[in-house]
Amino acid sequence: MTKDELKKIKLPDGPGVYLFRKRRKILYIGKAASLRDRVRSYFSSDLALARSPAIVGMVASADSISHKRTDSVLEALILEASLIKRHQPPYNVDEKDNKSYNYLVITKEDFPRLLPVRGRELYHGWHKADIKHLFGPFPEGGSLQEALRLVRRIFPYRDSTCVPCPDQQKMTKKKAAQGESLCRPCFNRQIGLCPGVCTGEMSKKEYADRIRHLAELFRGNFKGLKRQLAVDMKKAAGEQRFEEAALLKRQIGALEHVRDVSLIKEDRRIATGGIVRAAGTRIESYDVAHTGGTETVAVMTVVEDGHADKNSYRKFKIRSATNDDVAALREALSRRLNHPEWPLPRVFVVDGGVAQMRAAERLLKEAGLLIPLVGVVKNEFHRPERLIGDRKAIELYEKDILLANNEAHRFAIGWHRKRRRRSLTGI
Repeated sequence: MTKDELKKIKLPDGPGVYLFRKRRKILYIGKAASLRDRVRSYFSSDLALARSPAIVGMVASADSISHKRTDSVLEALILEASLIKRHQPPYNVDEKDNKSYNYLVITKEDFPRLLPVRGRELYHGWHKADIKHLFGPFPEGGSLQEALRLVRRIFPYRDSTCVPCPDQQKMTKKKAAQGESLCRPCFNRQIGLCPGVCTGEMSKKEYADRIRHLAELFRGNFKGLKRQLAVDMKKAAGEQRFEEAALLKRQIGALEHVRDVSLIKEDRRIATGGIVRAAGTRIESYDVAHTGGTETVAVMTVVEDGHADKNSYRKFKIRSATNDDVAALREALSRRLNHPEWPLPRVFVVDGGVAQMRAAERLLKEAGLLIPLVGVVKNEFHRPERLIGDRKAIELYEKDILLANNEAHRFAIGWHRKRRRRSLTGI
């Protein structure tokens, strides 16, 4: 197929799936945020540099291109996986061994988990009896992870970090009687990404409905799912279960507006006065780790628009402080502020109490930055006990603040242990 032949095909500037064909045979299937721009990219002069020789040959041998428009990139991603599974296009299958593709597994349990799984793990480590639903293949693992982050904010679900509350029915009655659960919430429950399987707040039947909704979504039945949610909402309202009806209404609204969310990252940074400022909801969190003052390190983690942006994480080997968490935090934050090319966050988060907050406040004031600051105070089990600092920021971004803080603790401890092991063993 040539560039001149492409000009005769009208492609929309919107999300969907495209299919390269040779007569009736489908050669290749792909997804795009803009069908027009993505398909045009296959006919650029530098295609041989950007794509494999097999794809270059595929484009040359194709004689037509068809497409299917979707309302969102999320729907395009799910449709792409479904069509690849159904048609097994040679240039999708040959380009990448099936065992290196990504799949989504819903387990066969009383409270099923949703897990992204690599093909090689699926073929060698899973039994059919353990799988309730299987979706895929998804060619890009990063896109699948982005999709799951988005979906989980609409339909919270259980993953492997969540342990179901034992004797769940008993716990639900206990909660109804005393207003609390005897089971400890997992971290995802604290930030709203688990529906309460770990605390007994959600019954087996209620969770089965949640799984049914998720299965419909990953089958690509968006319209059917919205219809079912609308039916459930009216029924809940009619039975005066108003809280449940309100949740269902929010889920319908989220599905209707998911088209506004792109799973293909764009640079949202805006240069202002020589300093790059973040247009998204970027949250930066800082934590310090050491053992008796040895191998002291600090880290910066970033949560942007609700998910961890690991490419923006930073490490600081502390030089000026020994066995002093406040001084170590002060050094790390000072060094961070010496990087005007890094986007500034909506909120700074520090792990600690009043002392850490005061140190951070002084540094921000000296730098002339009026950015909200939040401290995460931990209990004796090093779990978040309360948030202190800017109340408006806490109200708006509590989930993201907790996620960023949890990531900072994990990242700091991991890096400190690695450095300490190396200093002790030389390995």
